[in-house]
Amino acid sequence: MNDTVDDEKLFEGDEPFVLFDRWFEAAKAKELNDPNAMALATVDEGGMPDVRMVLLKGVDAGGFVFYTNTQSAKGGQLDGAGKAALLFHWKSLRRQVRIRGPVSRVSDAEADAYFASRPRDSQIGAWASDQSRPLQGPLALEKRVAEFGLKFGLGTVPRPPHWTGYRVAPVRMEFWRDRPFRLHERLVFERAAPDAAWATSRLFP
Repeated sequence: MNDTVDDEKLFEGDEPFVLFDRWFEAAKAKELNDPNAMALATVDEGGMPDVRMVLLKGVDAGGFVFYTNTQSAKGGQLDGAGKAALLFHWKSLRRQVRIRGPVSRVSDAEADAYFASRPRDSQIGAWASDQSRPLQGPLALEKRVAEFGLKFGLGTVPRPPHWTGYRVAPVRMEFWRDRPFRLHERLVFERAAPDAAWATSRLFP
């Protein structure tokens, strides 16, 4: 995308998913590594915040989807609080998108379909890793990978029951872009619930 040519179109439209798709396509063209990388923020049962990077694996009108081990700290916080925030930061474009909303698990059919599309090594890894739990020595993970590799042999690797996807259904999306002299632009889309109409506003930088 040529920002000089398309400058006036960056905030064009009144539907945030359409705007996100436009920015995401620009990021995929310009961002050197992982344009689908996003920070995922959650809170634990004591209200302490937590954040880590994950990869976006799907986006549609229902929300933003990523996959993980449900028994991990991340999975426990997602299931426990039922809400999360996401942040995309595309440094090469000098833009970011912030998202907040309730979280739900994807359907088994959706999780099965995505798991089946993953490389076999990644499928085995999903079985082998007790994500977020103590690792008993540097070779423990390699040993478990070998064990599950032997278990499944050359056959189909099924999706582990503790591995699935989560969907963040946004109730707030903020689009930010860098401008000279710190006159950054911030466009906010907000709604009362995932099935409600969007309201828009602009914020001081």
